Parts: sequence; C-alpha cells; structure tokens
Amino acid sequence: MSTPKVLFGFHAVGVRLKTAPQSIIEIYYEATRRDARMRQFLDRAREAGARLIEADALRIAKLAGSHGHQGVAARVEPVAQATSLDELLEDLEAAGTAQPLLLVLDGVTDPHNLGACLRVADGAGAHAVIAPKDHAVGINATVAKVASGAAETMPYFMVTNLARTLGELKERNIWCIGTSDDAPKTIYQVDLKGPVALVLGAEGDGMRQLTRKTCDELVSIPMQGAVESLNVSVASGVCLYEALRQRTASR
Repeated sequence: MSTPKVLFGFHAVGVRLKTAPQSIIEIYYEATRRDARMRQFLDRAREAGARLIEADALRIAKLAGSHGHQGVAARVEPVAQATSLDELLEDLEAAGTAQPLLLVLDGVTDPHNLGACLRVADGAGAHAVIAPKDHAVGINATVAKVASGAAETMPYFMVTNLARTLGELKERNIWCIGTSDDAPKTIYQVDLKGPVALVLGAEGDGMRQLTRKTCDELVSIPMQGAVESLNVSVASGVCLYEALRQRTASR
C-alpha cells in the first residue's frame, strides 16, 4: 500500500488536479482567503470532484511542513511512473524516442535547487533527472512546491553509484556531457541533437572527480561578468534549452 504524500501551493496541487485528479485524497484550503486565484482554484477542484476541506493557515502549514503553502495543500496518492532508469529508457526506445535528453545532478542537496532543476527539466522536455543517493536531496514537500508541479511529471531517479550509471548510459550510446569552468569548448560548440545526458555539479564544489572522469566530454558556460559560476538550476536551464534549441532547429 503506497503512503500518501502532501503537495502544497497552487502550482503543485493544480498540476495534480490536471494530470491525475483521481489520485487526490483531499484538499485543504484556507477559508479566509477569497481572492480570484483561490476562487478559480476551488472551481477547478470542484469540477475535478476533489474533496475540499476548510482549514486555517496554521493547520495547512503543519500539514505542508512550510508556511509557503499559499493557503492550499493536498494529501495525494503517488502517481505511477517508471520505477527505474532502465525501465524508462526501454519505454522510450519502445516508443521510438531515439534521442533521450537526461539531466544528471551530482551533489545537489538543496531542495530549492532541486525543485528549480525539475521545473526547468520539465519545461525543456527532458525525459528524466538522475542523482546519486548519497549526495542529493530526495523529493519532499519543498521540492514539490518549488518545482511548481514538475515533481509530479518529471521522473527523478536516485542511483546507488553515479559513475556506474553514467557508464551504463554510455553503453546505450547516450553521450555524457559534463559542465566545467575550465573546459575548452562551450555548451554552444557541441552537438546536443543526439542521445545526451547533461551532467552538472552543485555550485561551488562542482562535479566529483570520478563523475568528471566518467563523462565523455566537458563543456563550459561562457561567463562574461564578474561572477565565476551560475546557480545549478540556472546552469541546467542554459544547457537544457540549448539542447532544445538545437533539436528544434534540426527538425
């Protein structure tokens, strides 16, 4: 029996209402909030047949584990997704997706950063986000809130050995491209139209040495100002959307 989890915020709960309303057990909403956004949200919830429960802000905050809930939280059943990276890649192959686009995060432990990475991965059309179990944050309520619904739609796989997983991706002819400040090529000088896994480390420490060595190629993001590096979610956006630009232009 799957354990219900909590989503909070208009985006996260709204995406679940749109994609899997039958999985929603109940929605708690702040009864004193009567603005247009809340009214529209409640209309959508009623149309979807969701069970609505009035609550005060403190009760919702306790349920969500955060005061940034915007007056909305929901208890939901987990939505079925591919249970492993292998299963996802086999499903993509069976569906005729010849150019998987994956985002690999090495050392991202901040839930706000992970949430933003999931959001940009979903927006750019990536097929999955991969991270190591021992150097990463898992999906929690804060991640789901920041991801604005992408935590529900973007497969997120935490693997035991990241270097070994990258090796397995290479065996599937997926080119592993890491980002590094000292790389000779920039992200704009490599071909991202084929099967690609973009590998990024957390800001500051970057990728671990073994992860770096396992990559097929290293690229940099051009930096024109005084700062030396970008936040990992911003860097993910730069890289993923360059891949999307190249793939769109080649159609």
